[in-house]
Amino acid sequence: YVIPAFTGIGAPHWDPYARGAILGLTRGSERAHIVRATLEAIAYQSMDVIQAMREDTSLPIREIRVDGGASANNFLMQFQADLLDAPVLRSANVESTAFGAACLAGLGAKLFRGKAELPALGEYTKFPSQMPENERAQKIEGWRRALRQVLNKET
Repeated sequence: YVIPAFTGIGAPHWDPYARGAILGLTRGSERAHIVRATLEAIAYQSMDVIQAMREDTSLPIREIRVDGGASANNFLMQFQADLLDAPVLRSANVESTAFGAACLAGLGAKLFRGKAELPALGEYTKFPSQMPENERAQKIEGWRRALRQVLNKET
């Protein structure tokens, strides 16, 4: 596991003293293992935030819509869907947040007369959850154990 917390870890753990770690290395570990663990860490940290949202709102998460540079990685998107047990939808425009902000600016500047004139985002690639529940639970427990190693909380 890679815990990328070089200057602390944010939501939902809020530990400014947490430090990054690479756990579980063996003599057989190679660069590809560290790269994969880094991508998995992104998904695990997102999972922690989304689970906190689920707990705070008591609302189910039916799907996750993603954009940004990291969303171009198919492995990351599939792993995120598997951890959350919810489909992940990636827009054809991986910069849809910036696109939306530009559309809102265009509305504000009266470049468009209304929402109907806004250009469409395009199609989505759907990553359905495929991981069996027992495997998901094992992976999440492994993440929790690794996270406890770096959090600076007294037990």
